[in-house]
Amino acid sequence: MHNVVFITGDGIGPEITQAVQQILKAAGAPINWIPAKAGMGAYRELGNPLPDETVELIDKHKVALKGPLETPVGGGFRSINVTLRQRFNLYSNIRPAKSLPGINSPFTHVDMVIFRENTQGLYIGQERWVDKEEHHAESIAVVTREASERIIHAAFQYAQKHGYKKVAAVHKANILKLTTGLFLNIAREIAPQYPDVEFRDVIVDNMAMQMVMRPEQFDVVVTTNLFGDILSDLASGLVGGLGLTGSANIGDKHAMFEAVHGSAPDIAGQKKANPSALLFSSLMMLDYLGEHETSKKIHAAVLDVLKYNLDACTPDIGGKGDTFTYADAICLKL
Repeated sequence: MHNVVFITGDGIGPEITQAVQQILKAAGAPINWIPAKAGMGAYRELGNPLPDETVELIDKHKVALKGPLETPVGGGFRSINVTLRQRFNLYSNIRPAKSLPGINSPFTHVDMVIFRENTQGLYIGQERWVDKEEHHAESIAVVTREASERIIHAAFQYAQKHGYKKVAAVHKANILKLTTGLFLNIAREIAPQYPDVEFRDVIVDNMAMQMVMRPEQFDVVVTTNLFGDILSDLASGLVGGLGLTGSANIGDKHAMFEAVHGSAPDIAGQKKANPSALLFSSLMMLDYLGEHETSKKIHAAVLDVLKYNLDACTPDIGGKGDTFTYADAICLKL
C-alpha cells in the first residue's frame, strides 16, 4: 500500500479528484490517500495557501497528487505550484502529449514528451523595480550547470527507458548567450553519452513553428523553465487541450503529480469538468510507484471509452455526459 498526499484543489478540483479516486479504486490501485489542503481554499479557511502541515505531509510521504490550485493574478500570494516545486527540488517537469482516439484535434500522430527544468529560469521570482515611479521593472533568469545537467540527463534516460529515439534541446542561445547558451552547451556535452539517442538543438521560436507544422518529428524535448511552460501547453493543444495531458514533477526524493489546467471556477460544481488530465497524471504516479500493470489497465480502459463510448464523456471532448458518467464508463470497462 502506497501513502499518497491528496490535495483536492480549488474550483473544479473536488469533482475531478473524486472521479480519479473512483477510477483508481475500481482498478484496485493500492493507494492510501492522505488528505491535505492548499490553494485559495486553504487561504480562505486558514489564512495560508500552503499550510505547514501540508508541506510536512509531502515531506514525510514523498508523493503527492494535486488538483488545480487558484493563483491570484498580479497580486496576492505567489503560485503554490512553483513554491512546491522549488521547496522539494522537483526539477523535472514531465509533460507527455499523445494523440488519443476519438478526439477532434489538429493532428493524429503526436507522441512527444517535454522535459522542463522546473526550479530556475525566470520562475525564481527575482524581480525588482529600477525606478521609484515603478515604470521600469527587471527580472533575473538563473541557469546553472548543476540544474541543467540533471534535467538533460533525465530527458535522455527517459528516452532510453521508454523507447524514444530522439531528444531535442530547445534554447535561445543566439540571443541569450549566457543563460540558454550554457544550457545548450551542456546538452551538447551530454548527448554523446547516449549514442543510441539522436540529438538535435532547436531555437525556441523555430520550435514553436515546427510543432504546429510537423509535430511528429519530435520525441523527447528538453528545455528551460519558461520555454518549457509555453511549449508544453502548445503540445497539449496539438492533441486536444490541457484537459487531456498529464504532468509529473519529479526530484531525487519527492514527486508531485498534478493537473496542468486551471481551476475553472466558472464551471465548478456543474459536473462539466473533464478529469482526464488528472487521471493521466495519476497513471504517471502509478508508474512512478511501480504499479505498472494497474496503470496500463486504466489507460486501456480510457482509450476504449474514448474510442467506443464518447457519448459518456464530457462536452469539451465531444461527449454528452459529465464528469461522473465518464468516470463510470471507465470503471465499467475496468
